[in-house]
Amino acid sequence: MGNTEIGILVIAGVCLLVLVIGILKKKAEILLNFAARTVVCFIVVYFLNSFFASRGLQVAIGFNLISLLTFGTLGFCGMAALYGILFLQLL
Repeated sequence: MGNTEIGILVIAGVCLLVLVIGILKKKAEILLNFAARTVVCFIVVYFLNSFFASRGLQVAIGFNLISLLTFGTLGFCGMAALYGILFLQLL
């Protein structure tokens, strides 16, 4: 193997490494955003459930896998949608 082939392999390896780092960084950012939305929404839902219970309304979002995925993907909009569904059931 000559110097030219080794140089090409080194350049290809560095390019591949840069691509892998870029992909991992983007995935880490997506996972961090998902986790942050989930935690914040769970905290808000806990306090809203307590607030509605103190007012005598039977509206409470449960903490389960479906709500976790809804909060993580949709954030506050998903939380509002879940509360909207529960309020519609009261009608």
